[in-house]
Amino acid sequence: MTPAEQSAEARRICALAPVVPVLVIEDLAHAEPLARAMVAGGLPALEVTLRTPVALDAIRAMAAVEGGQVGAGTLLTSADVKAAKAAGATFGVSPGATPALIAACEDEGLPLLAGVATATEVMTLLEAGYTAMKFFPAENVGGAAALKALYGPLPQAAFCPTGGVSLKNARDYLSLPNVICVGGSWVAPRAEMAAGNWSAVEALAREAAALRG
Repeated sequence: MTPAEQSAEARRICALAPVVPVLVIEDLAHAEPLARAMVAGGLPALEVTLRTPVALDAIRAMAAVEGGQVGAGTLLTSADVKAAKAAGATFGVSPGATPALIAACEDEGLPLLAGVATATEVMTLLEAGYTAMKFFPAENVGGAAALKALYGPLPQAAFCPTGGVSLKNARDYLSLPNVICVGGSWVAPRAEMAAGNWSAVEALAREAAALRG
């Protein structure tokens, strides 16, 4: 998969909804009902972070939910990429970008949202042919104001800001011309997941899905 193809597919996935849920799944039994709640609430693109022992199995379970588009987050190594693709991930998200990680995603045909935090990192990915990126950690590196400033010299770059994004500030990001969507974990509170309160999770997803613009 070429960088242009990767970016086109990443943009398509990001455009499915204004919010990509960033999910940390500790209990495998939560995976399928969580995916169903998110999709029913209007958030089909799901990022499952590879931070727990059950993450890959969760991706497998969630990939079977109709209407969902499941990706793997916290990709750090080539091995992570191969494992994520084998588990059924259809896109990948990383906190940064290394040549080895990018090459692995190209080899595996896994669209990648690579993380950037500075203009130099944005320019480096643009030179490599990537136009869709994750802006991380968004709030810590200047928030919506920083992305607004980047748009002037680098309008060809499109972002999914993640890190400190919440219901309170999501619209600040989504109103910017260079933001396709935002990534956030607030739509899947641990307490509601632990309680199996999937109707509450679906309601949060529905609220997030209505944030566009």
